[in-house]
Amino acid sequence: MAVPYGKRFPIEFDELFPEGAYVVGAVTAVTEYQSQEDKARNRPVRPRLDEVSGLPLFKVTIADPSAEKDRDKSITVEIVAKVQPVPPPAVNGLPFRPVVLEGLTVQPRAEASGQAKWITWVIRATGMHAVGEQKPNHGTHAKPGSAMTADARSAAA
Repeated sequence: MAVPYGKRFPIEFDELFPEGAYVVGAVTAVTEYQSQEDKARNRPVRPRLDEVSGLPLFKVTIADPSAEKDRDKSITVEIVAKVQPVPPPAVNGLPFRPVVLEGLTVQPRAEASGQAKWITWVIRATGMHAVGEQKPNHGTHAKPGSAMTADARSAAA
């Protein structure tokens, strides 16, 4: 069976994060690599765009309490969105913010170091909202696994 290169597989939030997910830190824009020469010439930093939808990419660190291995308890999720998503408000002043990620997909990626080779997963989402909130309806959310043209504005804090 041939699987097309770059295939993204939709996955339900509860299947990927059975014990929930927690935002750790800030949501930041993913930018293109900028060489020393580019920096010296004061060339503007360009946002990195998703190759499927053409929308900007943002990244956020997510704590996963259900991870079996310690190294998997903190993962980076890429969010494909028109505007930078805003995480839900903090709960009781804790640094972790419970969150539900929308439009989740996973994509296998081969990694190698010397002779060792393994598969890692790129996890992408189209938005986020607070636990217990209904999914925000901006009228532009894509179905999971589609071209991911969702507007990932989340509930503002």
